[in-house]
Parts: sequence; structure tokens; C-alpha cells
Amino acid sequence: MWLLLLLLSSVDSKGLRGQWLRRNSSCVCTVNSTLWSFPVVKYEHVDEQIQSCEVSWKVLQQQVNLSSQSLPQMQLSIRNITARLEPHRYLHHRGLYSSLALPQLVQELTQLETDVDSIHTQLDNKKTQKLSEEADKLRAYVERLQTTDVINMKSVKEKLRYLKNSGEACRTIPRDFRGQDRHCLKGLITNISEPVTTKVSPHGKTYTSGSWGKQAQADSGGESDSYWVQPLLSSHIWGNTLRVYGNYEDFLASVRHKDFSVAPSYSHANAVEGPSAVLYGEALYYHCYRSADICRYDLKSNAVKRVTLPGSGVGFNNKFPYCYYDCRANSDVDLEADETGLWAIYATTGNHGNLVASRLVWDNDAEQLNVTQTWETRLFKKAASNAFMVCGVLYATRYVDTDREEVFYAFDTATGKEDNSLAIPLEKVAKEVASLSYNPTNKQLYMYNDGYLLAYQVYF
Repeated sequence: MWLLLLLLSSVDSKGLRGQWLRRNSSCVCTVNSTLWSFPVVKYEHVDEQIQSCEVSWKVLQQQVNLSSQSLPQMQLSIRNITARLEPHRYLHHRGLYSSLALPQLVQELTQLETDVDSIHTQLDNKKTQKLSEEADKLRAYVERLQTTDVINMKSVKEKLRYLKNSGEACRTIPRDFRGQDRHCLKGLITNISEPVTTKVSPHGKTYTSGSWGKQAQADSGGESDSYWVQPLLSSHIWGNTLRVYGNYEDFLASVRHKDFSVAPSYSHANAVEGPSAVLYGEALYYHCYRSADICRYDLKSNAVKRVTLPGSGVGFNNKFPYCYYDCRANSDVDLEADETGLWAIYATTGNHGNLVASRLVWDNDAEQLNVTQTWETRLFKKAASNAFMVCGVLYATRYVDTDREEVFYAFDTATGKEDNSLAIPLEKVAKEVASLSYNPTNKQLYMYNDGYLLAYQVYF
């Protein structure tokens, strides 16, 4: 109806008027009928526009409906992609894989020259002389880089890392270290047995994260046969208790134990963070709560001492955990013991998220925990499921399947050399490995495997 009225309104109003004539006593009205012709063409044009609008509106409505249905799935995909890209975005924004700044390179080289001169002054042998010569060559090359070539700074950084590791190897490790232990004399690990001990954690299988083992210090007196369990009772991340058994039989039977409280709460500054601790002598060594520090809890005095790990951007609070497909929460810092003493294994942004190994020494006279040496590797920490130390060699494992891990990497702190061609199988009874530690007193590995406690014999 509105279309017809529209068309009629377009007719000239004159078409409604007629001429009135008087003819033969009659009144005749003449009307111009052409003005009343229906505008068919205009009507058809308007009708086509309406039909076209209706079609467009239906298409648009279908698109809106389709978008409304697809939007939740698209939002989920975006969230998944964002979560997967988050670690890479962190690496990008923090510049972990960007070119090394030349001023930082010069600063590190200067520190290396100072360390090498100090080592050469103390030892003055062929090896230290060679290190001094290599450092001098590197200095000359860096000076050329400052004016000619910036692209090769990464290769210089790698050379600097190697020289730094070589210098650390010369500093305090005895020259005849390889001959001090008959197992170490034989070189790298060649095989690992099936589990020789399989036991559920005394705290229950629901506590899937923690660490355990045997007293790791050989000359620990009457405590040399003790076994311990350190579970993470809060969110599988934090803990504040330690359980110690006097011998292996008591441990197997879960009797006659002694419990220690290393901190008043799970969130205390001295609480345990992450599934890695070691009982060495009269103290438990572990990663301190939300910090870059190592804590030492004395079982006799209950005193806690701590030291900050060296390096630029030490990873903690789940920055560089052990991973496979998933990551073990807050496994950033790993405490280990071997024939040479205590170790901390971790990663730093300065070493591009790769594994770093630092030696720890307890000064009994000064009652102080110190870091004496540090080595940097080229193995990205998140590419490993766990790591441990044997005879001064850092070994790393990776996930194979639900029933097996594999030792695939070794870094020798005595030589600075690494080997990523290993393939030593390591059986397990559950999927995830919380901690894996070596004990130098009996040459066994101890694994905390999703609430199961496993031990293995190591062969050289």
C-alpha cells in the first residue's frame, strides 16, 4: 500500500483537475488520462531494490549467526595459541636470543682476563699458560669487532663461554681428580639397572612431588646409613618438613623416623620450593622459597643459612623448570651431590635459558655457604626432564614414554666438553619424574616418580 501511495503522490496534481464545459444543456468534464497512467517502470525498479535488500539482509543475518556460533571456538583457539606462544614471547621480549651487546661482551672478557691471570699466577703450568694465550687472542679479536664486525659476536660469546668453563676447571678441581675415585676413573656412565627399590612414599601416593635418598656424605659418622624423604605438601610445589630414617630397614618398613620442620609454614622465606633437595652431612640443602637462593638447614641447630646463585637472571618461580610435554612446576633449581661435593643446577637468562652448574661449599669455621665455581652449558633447561651430577659430570634426561626416561646428554666440568649422543634407558613406574639424584656413597640413583620412590644401580 505504501508503494502505491508513493507512486500516486508522484503524479502531478494537475492530473486531478478537469475542464468543465457546458454542452447541450449538459455539463461535460474532460480529463487528461495520460497523467493517470501507472508508473510501471518506476514500480519495478523500486521492487527490485526491495528484493535485493531482502536478499542482502538474509545473507548478512546468516553471516552474523555463523559468526556467533564460531566465535567461542575462535576465542578458545586464540587462547590456546597465546598460551603456546607465551614462552616464545618471553624469550623474544627479554632478548634471550638477540645478538650479544658489545659492551657486555667486553665486560665479560675483562672479567675472564682477570680470572685467568689469577689462576695462572697460582698454578703457572702449561694449561694456564695456554688459557692466557687464548684470552689474549680473544682480546685482539674483540678489538677488531669494535670497528669492523658485529655479526660474529655470538661466536665470540661461545668461545668466551668455553674459556670461562676451562678456567673454572683449572681453579680448584685437583689435577689427578679422575684418579681419586675408581668409578670416576672409568669415565662416563655406561648403563643403569632396573629399579632395585620400589616403594610408595610414606606420606602417600597423592603427594606426587618431592625428593628422597640416602645420606650423600661418605664421612658423616653415625648418620651415614640414614635415609630421608622430603615431600612437597602444598600444591606439589612447596614444603617445610623432612623425615629421616636411621637405616634402610626402617625406611622400608616406615618405622622409627624423625621429622624436622625446616620452616614454620609453606610460604615462609625458608620453606622448600621445588622438588629437589639433598641431605649432605648434618644439613638439608634445598631451593629457598621464591628466590634465587640456596638454603642450608642444620638438623642439629635448626639454623638456616643461605647463598644467592650467581649469574644474570637466575631462573626461579617457574621461569626455567624441567619439561617434557608438560613442565614440572617450580623445578627451576636442582640440588645434587657427587664425589666432588655439592652442586646447584639451574638456568639463567644470561646463558639463554641453558643449564648452569655451580659448586657449593659449606665453610664450617665461618658458618657460611659459598658458591666457588660455575659452568655454563649449551643445553636448554626446558629440553630436559631432569639432571644429576656424577664424578663432576652433569647428566640430563629426557622423556621417552610413560615407562621410560633416557639419559641423553653429559657435560664434563673437568674438561668443558659435552656429549649429546648418549642413549641410556631409565625405567620408571609412573609418567612424571619429580626429582632424580645420584648418591656417591653407593653409586645409586634415586627417583621421586609421581609418589613412588625408586632406586637404581649405576654402572661405569
